[in-house]
Amino acid sequence: MLALGAGFDHFGVLQLGQEAEPALLTTRLVLHDLPPGLTEEYDRRYRLSDCLLLKSLHASTVPSVWSASMDDAATSNAGTDFLAQIGFDLVACVPVHSIVGTRYVVLYFGDNDDIDRTCHVELCYNSITAFDYFYRFVLATRAGMGLTARETEILRWISHGKTASEIALIVSVSEHTINSHTATILKKLDVVNRTQMVAKAIREQIIQ
Repeated sequence: MLALGAGFDHFGVLQLGQEAEPALLTTRLVLHDLPPGLTEEYDRRYRLSDCLLLKSLHASTVPSVWSASMDDAATSNAGTDFLAQIGFDLVACVPVHSIVGTRYVVLYFGDNDDIDRTCHVELCYNSITAFDYFYRFVLATRAGMGLTARETEILRWISHGKTASEIALIVSVSEHTINSHTATILKKLDVVNRTQMVAKAIREQIIQ
C-alpha cells in the first residue's frame, strides 16, 4: 500500500548484515513483492556484495533515491548499477533498524522518473512505522527459529566458547543431555557445526 501510494510498483525489506559477508538478494530480502523469479535471476547473473548501492547503504543511514536518469555522475554511480541489473528506473531507500540494532533497508522499486520531496519524507516516516510493527510481530518471532528456552540458553553458552562438559556443570544436567540439545539446535538452524551455529544465531538475532 505504501509503495503504490507513492507511485512505486514493488517493495522489498532487505537485511544489510555485515558488509564483509557474502550477500545474495534472495536470502537478504526478508519480505518483498517482486515478480516471481526476479531475485533468483539476479543472483545467477550478479553479486549483490559487489553492488555499489549496497555499499552506499552500509556507509550511510540517510534515506536516498536513485534514478537511472540522474545526471550527477558521482551520485548515480552509487545506484544505477543496481537499477540496470534489477530492471527498474527508480529505487527509493529507507534505512531502518530493529530494536536490537540490526540494520535493514526498505526499498521501493518503480519505473517513474522521480519522487517529490514531500512524498519522500512521508514515505520515510511511514516506512519506519510499518517496519517497527513488522519487526516486532513477525521478524522477532521468526528469529527464534523454534528453539526452546533451554536450547537458546545452551546456544548462548556455546557462543561464549564453553565446552559441553562446562555447560553441563553450569546448567546442572549431564554432558550427554548437552550434546543431545546441541544436535537438536544444529538441526533446527540447518547448520553442520558449532561455528556455523553461532554465526547463524547471531545473524538471525537469536543471541547477541
